[in-house]
Amino acid sequence: MDDAAETGETWGGFGAPLLGNPEAQDLSRVGVVDVGSNSVRLVVFDGAARSPAYFYNEKVMAGLGAGLGETGRLNPEGKARALSAIRRFAALADRIGISPLTTVATAAMRDAEDGPAFAAEIERETGVALWIVDGEEEARLSAQGVLLGWPGSYGLVCDIGGSSMELARLQDGEVGRRLTSPLGPLKLAGVKGGKKGMEAHIKGVMSDLFQRMGEETGQRLFLVGGSWRAIARVDMERKDYPLHVLHEYRMRPRDVAKTAEFIRKSDLQALRSRCGISDARMSLVPLASQVLTEVIRTFKPKDITISSYGIREGMLYEQMSPELRARDPLIESARFAEAKDARLPGFGRVLYDFILPLFPRADWQKKRIIRAACLLHDVSWRAHPDYRAEVTFDNATRANLGGLKHAERIYLGLALMHRYSSKKEGTVYEHLLTLLKPEEQAEAEVLGRAMRFGAMLWIQADEPPGRLQWHPKKKVLVLHLNAAARPLFGEVAEARLKSLASALGGGYLVKIGR
Repeated sequence: MDDAAETGETWGGFGAPLLGNPEAQDLSRVGVVDVGSNSVRLVVFDGAARSPAYFYNEKVMAGLGAGLGETGRLNPEGKARALSAIRRFAALADRIGISPLTTVATAAMRDAEDGPAFAAEIERETGVALWIVDGEEEARLSAQGVLLGWPGSYGLVCDIGGSSMELARLQDGEVGRRLTSPLGPLKLAGVKGGKKGMEAHIKGVMSDLFQRMGEETGQRLFLVGGSWRAIARVDMERKDYPLHVLHEYRMRPRDVAKTAEFIRKSDLQALRSRCGISDARMSLVPLASQVLTEVIRTFKPKDITISSYGIREGMLYEQMSPELRARDPLIESARFAEAKDARLPGFGRVLYDFILPLFPRADWQKKRIIRAACLLHDVSWRAHPDYRAEVTFDNATRANLGGLKHAERIYLGLALMHRYSSKKEGTVYEHLLTLLKPEEQAEAEVLGRAMRFGAMLWIQADEPPGRLQWHPKKKVLVLHLNAAARPLFGEVAEARLKSLASALGGGYLVKIGR
């Protein structure tokens, strides 16, 4: 391999694909069992190791930590439900062929006096050995889950479970100081003294955490955990937010204050029904909102991001090499999809080089979205032609793609929709476009039409069809067409070139090489 290939220069700074790398293949399907205070869950990760899809995801709200603060022991009913769930998970793992399972057990199992005995019973009955982690290790793993979605992140990770709440610092993509606390809703339910006693307890614990974390404010706050996600879902309901994707959902501190008040004044059962939140989860939301309000009052974050990636994803991240960890999860996921589903795998890279001159002001963040679009431009070809545009939009906006802000999801989806259709008005997704500025919508349309034209000029996966030049002052789009691609430039291709020029606001000119 030459030096350029090794450094990734020939791949636009994204590095050569790792799809055939033995390590990536070893991580192509991994099963993780997470035994928490409130739920027991099996997740089977599948696909591109750096940005895995959820091949299987099953949760049982066992409530192991219910009553733990009063009795010091695990909830007997929760133990029966947890054992049954893990027995089922072990059987599924055998049938899927992913045994042995990777496991982690958190606050309830480590705090209960009968936790070790129950872990031994689980192993005896199911063959599944649980790894019971302490609070700081739980914080580290959860923070690693955030790094799975955002390599190089910085800020404060706050993970709430049923019986505990963990904090961890991120700096330059590394996990720093980490702490645990008894601020989980199940544990708080046992606090005495009524409303004033609860407020004083939460404030006292939070003040201690703040001092021990170094009294640093103004950072990005990543929220991990089902109770935080439930609060975010309520925030979406309160604001009538159009995209119901919790991962990367952003809130401002004042949003949380308004939503906490909204929760206090709402009929919880009616709110639960509207938001699609389970009874067991909704019962924890009022206490969790009190904790979150105090987190924000104390640490004063500059912004707040919901992470659907947590301890389970952190367990997967734990198994990755530094090289794999450093990869862009969006690009790796798009590469995997192209290799699996595109008609001409590899052409996405050629298409990216072909259309990039149309975006001379694109920074690295925009370039990664353009590259992802090019890699994904042909993965939905099996959909019915009448619905292909909608399918591509839906896949981009709702798929499990890491490293995408909500506006970037809509931008990517709109570009892919324009890959197949010139129409955006009147579609079922029109209301989502409010998340983009008009100029961003126009740029996404240019990208989509550029991909629509470029897709007409397939030669080979590694052979460029020519190059594009846009002259903004003259308002002319120039196509420098390679001689080998000349037979491909027929009537339909020219119509698509004209459409692209029109989206740019100009005309076009074709120059054919010899």
